[in-house]
Amino acid sequence: MKSPIHSSGSWNLFTLSLALLFALPFFSLLVTAGSGGENVWRHLLSTVMPGYLKNTFWLMVGVGSGTLFLGVSTSWLISMTEFPGRRMMEWALLLPLAFPGYIIAMVYVELLEYSGPVQAQLRLWFGWQNSQNYWFPRIASVGGAITMLSLVLYPYVYLLARTTFLQQSATLLEASRMLGKSTRKSFLLIALPLARPAIAVGVSLAMMETLADFGTMQLFAVQTFTTGIYHTWFGTYNAPGAAQLSLSLLIFISFFIFLERYSRKQQRFHTQSSIQTTQTRYRLSGIRAVLALSFCLFPVVFGFALPAGLLIQWAAESWRGVILDRFFSDAGNSLILAGITALLGVFFGLLMAFGSRLSKRRRVHWAARLVSLGYAFPGPVVALGVLLPFAWFDRTMNAWMESTFGVSSGYFLSGTLFILVFAYLVRFLALAYGTAETGFGRITSEIEDASRSLGKNSWQTLKRVHLPLIRGSMLAAGLLVFVDVMKELPATLMLQPFNFSTLATRAYGYATEELLKESSLWCLTIVIVGLFPVVYLNRHLRESTPQNY
Repeated sequence: MKSPIHSSGSWNLFTLSLALLFALPFFSLLVTAGSGGENVWRHLLSTVMPGYLKNTFWLMVGVGSGTLFLGVSTSWLISMTEFPGRRMMEWALLLPLAFPGYIIAMVYVELLEYSGPVQAQLRLWFGWQNSQNYWFPRIASVGGAITMLSLVLYPYVYLLARTTFLQQSATLLEASRMLGKSTRKSFLLIALPLARPAIAVGVSLAMMETLADFGTMQLFAVQTFTTGIYHTWFGTYNAPGAAQLSLSLLIFISFFIFLERYSRKQQRFHTQSSIQTTQTRYRLSGIRAVLALSFCLFPVVFGFALPAGLLIQWAAESWRGVILDRFFSDAGNSLILAGITALLGVFFGLLMAFGSRLSKRRRVHWAARLVSLGYAFPGPVVALGVLLPFAWFDRTMNAWMESTFGVSSGYFLSGTLFILVFAYLVRFLALAYGTAETGFGRITSEIEDASRSLGKNSWQTLKRVHLPLIRGSMLAAGLLVFVDVMKELPATLMLQPFNFSTLATRAYGYATEELLKESSLWCLTIVIVGLFPVVYLNRHLRESTPQNY
């Protein structure tokens, strides 16, 4: 007799239950936002909302444009041209992805602010006495934030565009050249339209990361929805106002996701040739080769090499003053949180993806995909949505314990590692679920039919058939979740227990106290951990492209 969990109905119930559990924060935001009344919303509209809308709009336009230009240009040069240093640049262009936005912002604030070495050297060279004698662009501004985020987020576009360019049919480009089209026109008329859906996905990911960014905006004093949610909750303890801001942002993000997917749905014109898929590169020489290499070096130098070099230098200068016990404690906290979340994320993501695969019901598929939207939501939104229901539960339980037994139960969910891990799962479960879903998509249904014909139930099929086939995908999912938890800042700041810090929160704390050099060891550790998915992505891309690439 089969266990109930092996039946399709039990898998449906199990998948729906998981989806509802991790969607709990978004329902709590709806309830809290509705409890604030009309005055809160009117106050937000008349005070901070216009500024949030304006800054958020220009940030998305600026970062979208910057990542589009850098990502598409570099991916085209790497995929379609040959020049000295190209093979080194193909993986080096992914390196800025290891830098969280708030860390590169810390570095450039220290480097470019008025008292920093750049402006100090300029004043020394030209004899300027103060800032009234010269003009220097403000790093702490919307333009500065756009520049920082573009430098670390363009690899999303580069990676997807490069993959698409390599998979395009070479015969189409050859035909274009035979018809007398130049290289530039072949790119604009053939290659770019075919790659448009992938490029749109990359730009959308970069813009989502921009919406979710907290540390960079806070350091640069740029007021957006994300910083507004944090200040409304922690500055004024206005839960309804923070919830209404969160819902406004969620509506905007959901609408943006819908537009992006709808646009891709209307653009199904990818072409791959079964005759020839290996591209013939245009060989560059002389000044063109130098310009191509210089263009590819620009984002690598300013998005990775320069800030990484400065962090190493500052760490070498300040390591004697570092409290090693504090560093190892923070590193241990980060590793424990990231490890637990990665394991649970892979486990729940695998089960949800498998339950969604088995189910024939639309509501199960929609519920699973609802959870996958968590990655698009900023950390403060997730943290607020998690904190509200758990704090209510703790208050209710404490009141019941006092009235019934005369003892106080305290807050045994709020302010603990449990609520922090739960928030991480809400935020990053989409990574594990999406990777598992992609892995299952490569397994044909005939394999499951063969397993059933041998008398194996669903659980046994998952354990003995599917898991060995998607083991690599799940390891990649665990790695991505692990690194993202290590870098997560706003949710950790809002939910971390008392007297508890991670690498990210300690580095941010040093930065807010203008002790940027003292934070270099913490920042450098986060960057080094962030290099692991970069190495994996580059290796995966090389294995999936033609051997003579």
